[in-house]
Amino acid sequence: MPPSHASAAEAAGLKSAANSGGVQSLERAFDLLERMADAGGEVGLSELSASSGLPLPTIHRLMRTLVVCGYVRQQPNRRYALGPRLIRLGESASRLLGTWARPYLARLVEETGETANMALLDGDEIVYVAQVPSKHSMRMFTEVGRRVLPHSTGVGKALLAHLPDTEVRALLSRTGMPAATEKTITTPEGFLAALERVRRDGYALDDNEQEIGVRCLAVSVPDAPTAAALSVSGPAGRLTDAATEAIVPVLRQVAGELSEDLAGQNPA
Repeated sequence: MPPSHASAAEAAGLKSAANSGGVQSLERAFDLLERMADAGGEVGLSELSASSGLPLPTIHRLMRTLVVCGYVRQQPNRRYALGPRLIRLGESASRLLGTWARPYLARLVEETGETANMALLDGDEIVYVAQVPSKHSMRMFTEVGRRVLPHSTGVGKALLAHLPDTEVRALLSRTGMPAATEKTITTPEGFLAALERVRRDGYALDDNEQEIGVRCLAVSVPDAPTAAALSVSGPAGRLTDAATEAIVPVLRQVAGELSEDLAGQNPA
């Protein structure tokens, strides 16, 4: 008699845990947390069973343990939601993400001559988590920890370009689109058109939109554990169209290498 879907999944899980030298129940628990995050943070046991292939009793046992530890909470409707203890872990991991990125930002500065930043999408805002300044006397400074709205930044465009238009419109309706400069895009239609250019060109441009006299080039970090982008910013007189053509391939290459490094922090 052929094995059921659930038993086949369990067998695969046993083999994976054995091959990695890991603990199977831990692997399963973290897999369930990631599936919950992918589903928007709240799911039912049957949904987890369908997506993971694990039997309901196994999932129920793991979820009960995660609830006791505070990493999951059971809602009044008996569905399960990600718990508050994950917030502290996420905040600590975000700080470390900036630390891991610094050597890559330093390389961007070395190869482009301009200030390099790393930023994350945190809720509806962009937060800068790392920076390495240019060696030029005239250079750009963005305070680490600074929060800005996405619509007026290169990193914001790079990150939102990966979202469906409906989600972008919803975000813009929550934040509004105040003008930081006379060049800031202040309509949803204009911003969605800018995101289409990001998808077409493979990079985002802030052209005097956050600060007059400053240009910024940005790309997202592929497959990052949380939505992240790298950018290079400098005076518009130095970040010309010709400079852009030279800098963008370097940005893409460094973002790809950082992505590989981050994946290596948590090997399969």
